[in-house]
Amino acid sequence: MRILIVSGAGGGTSSKSVGKYFHLRDFGESLKKYNVEYKLVKESDYVIGFPTKQLKKYFSTRNKIKKLLLDFKPDLVLVDRQGYFGLEIVKRKIPLFVLLRGHYWSEIEYAKNTIYKNKIMQKILSTRAKIAEEVFTGSTEILPICNYLKNVVREYHPNHESSVFIEGVDSTKWYKTKGMKLEHPCVGLLQDANWWRKTKEMLTLEKAISSMPNVHFYWAGDGQYKDEILKILDKFENFHWLGSLSYPEEVRDYLSTIDIYAIITGMDTTPLSLKEAQLMEKPVIATNVGGNSEIMIENETGYLVSEGDQEDIIIKISSLIDDKELSKKMGKAGRNFIINEFSLDASAKNFLKIVEPYIN
Repeated sequence: MRILIVSGAGGGTSSKSVGKYFHLRDFGESLKKYNVEYKLVKESDYVIGFPTKQLKKYFSTRNKIKKLLLDFKPDLVLVDRQGYFGLEIVKRKIPLFVLLRGHYWSEIEYAKNTIYKNKIMQKILSTRAKIAEEVFTGSTEILPICNYLKNVVREYHPNHESSVFIEGVDSTKWYKTKGMKLEHPCVGLLQDANWWRKTKEMLTLEKAISSMPNVHFYWAGDGQYKDEILKILDKFENFHWLGSLSYPEEVRDYLSTIDIYAIITGMDTTPLSLKEAQLMEKPVIATNVGGNSEIMIENETGYLVSEGDQEDIIIKISSLIDDKELSKKMGKAGRNFIINEFSLDASAKNFLKIVEPYIN
């Protein structure tokens, strides 16, 4: 079997974007033991985004994709973005599987009401959304990465085939290092600020930061809403913004050093950082939204907190800081949980079981 994997995140620079590309590469390597030949490419190497002033390159997109397909001759294509590349695969009637990592439809609605308000940007967004819907509709299956997202897919495409894609992690790449120089005790956050629905929840940390002056809060991440967060939280001496970290080296150093990992978010599916923090044996605290509850075990590998519940965040942080044995126990349980449930081998087997019926 020959599988073409197309990463839409390959052109990004954030740790999250780069991390997605690396994990797709690890996933491809895991397929090889099952006699699968794969090729991983970056969508940005073949597709010029619309709109663009590079019209010559834009119109050469189809030829570049055609040459890639003729050279590699894939039995199926896996894309993690609903864009022009996927549309070309649909037109060529090659089995197409769309990996869905986030709540695409909610992101579109938020974009319409925030950063895409003028008529030109609204038109651009509508064009992109139209292409995405053609890709979703024309795909062989939509592959959401958690049960929460599968229910979302069922809401928007009730008659379309969909199966949960297990996004595996290579546990051997997540090991303790000498770490970074941070003040302790500390809580680490590793998340970008590119979607306000997700990012705004970080503001619920204000009370915890102000009422726990001896606990240091480190935020690693960046994005268009960074300043909205910093103007509220950066006034506290025990809050520290680190900017973006290189992946995976600096991320590994960061996770080696922090005492507690927290992902305080208004929406998430199955964030890789939450899996990686558990592999680094850190107790975790996550907002109980999206698919977060599916990749941790409440009261065993960490704690779930409700949206906006500032008091509970304080209670959970205090509990883990005051009880070091509990923190250590949760950290070890978290690593075992991710290794057992989200291995690359489990991901490969799950994917091949999904696609097998469609391959001649």
